[in-house]
Amino acid sequence: MKNKNDPDTKLRLPPGQHLTERFPVLQKGTVAHIDKGSYSLEIDGEVEQPMILALQELETLKDIEIVEDIHCVTSWSKFDTKWGGLSFKKLFSMVKPKSSALFVEFLCADDRFTTTVPIDRLKRENAILALTYEGEPINDKHGGPVRAVIPDLYFYKSAKWIIGITFLKEDRLGYWERGGYSNKADPWKQQRYSYQD
Repeated sequence: MKNKNDPDTKLRLPPGQHLTERFPVLQKGTVAHIDKGSYSLEIDGEVEQPMILALQELETLKDIEIVEDIHCVTSWSKFDTKWGGLSFKKLFSMVKPKSSALFVEFLCADDRFTTTVPIDRLKRENAILALTYEGEPINDKHGGPVRAVIPDLYFYKSAKWIIGITFLKEDRLGYWERGGYSNKADPWKQQRYSYQD
């Protein structure tokens, strides 16, 4: 494990965070289980080409792997996590967001959990629709078979168990954000709670 006083660690660790080798499992309820054979992802809203994609179709579209540090709002950070999946750039090229699409809402199998992210955040190279973690399909406890990975934001914005993606004209607060968590969620600015936005 990296030493917290190591200069590289200090540069990579946002304020108020501590480094862990583990990958803690945190969610609001029980771990969801999605049958991979019947899984489908519905993409709609402010797009020219709404679509429904099976897991097998998403796997054939896989085009990116990233190695990124992730940061949980509960103050742990994990360095060098490896994810593979579909870049949002590729997804956008398929569904063709309208100019009116400014936000993306993720709908999850976990009792219809949602979170919303500005579309510009998903245009960054390190934001992906992940299908694998450390070279293996993502297991249930870490949000498989499909989850978002948006490393520049606290990890509650990286929704697990995604079954729907809706492109929106206006922002819509998600589950944690309605409960008082920050809608901006920038770990480098310590935007943990809505009063810090």
